[in-house]
Amino acid sequence: MIIKKTINAVKTSWKGLFLTMKHIFALNKRRKSIDIKSDNYFEQKEGTVTVQYPGEKLPVPEVGRYQLHVEIDDCIVCDLCAKICPVDCIEIESIKATGAIGQTSDGSTKRLYAPKFDIDMAKCLYCGLCTVVCPTECITMTNQYDRSVTNISELTYRFSDMSPEEAEEKRKELALQQAERQAAKEAAAKAVQQKKQEE
Repeated sequence: MIIKKTINAVKTSWKGLFLTMKHIFALNKRRKSIDIKSDNYFEQKEGTVTVQYPGEKLPVPEVGRYQLHVEIDDCIVCDLCAKICPVDCIEIESIKATGAIGQTSDGSTKRLYAPKFDIDMAKCLYCGLCTVVCPTECITMTNQYDRSVTNISELTYRFSDMSPEEAEEKRKELALQQAERQAAKEAAAKAVQQKKQEE
């Protein structure tokens, strides 16, 4: 009985050792990194199967949905991306400008400032809806997928280039313009009322 168990243990150990040695010698036949669109992409069966990241990376498909990026100069602050986001990972604040403030790369006129344009990639589910509804195509998905951080707050990306001081200045300009318009309306209404009384 003991001899049978010993023979069985030696056989099992030899099988495991043989499999290990087979893989060690197969290291010379490394898998080559080929494009994911290749017909035989999933037929690579020989050699090392571990991708030696970051030296080696699997090819990223063109239609892959990864890290979001915003070209803030092309943003018209329409808020469509934030409204369509199913997980509310996009936060946008807007300040109405006192006039046209420029144009985007596609020729759209910009009339709103964006003092805040934050995307929390920790919440993002990479659905791509925000990129579809964007009228100026300023929000896109890049091929960046490795965003390892030690603090989860570092996954909130801030795309606005406006400082809090500049934002406050723009709010004051808007409030002043609105006050001037209101005063002009009241003066015009008063003038019309006076004219009616004189007649």
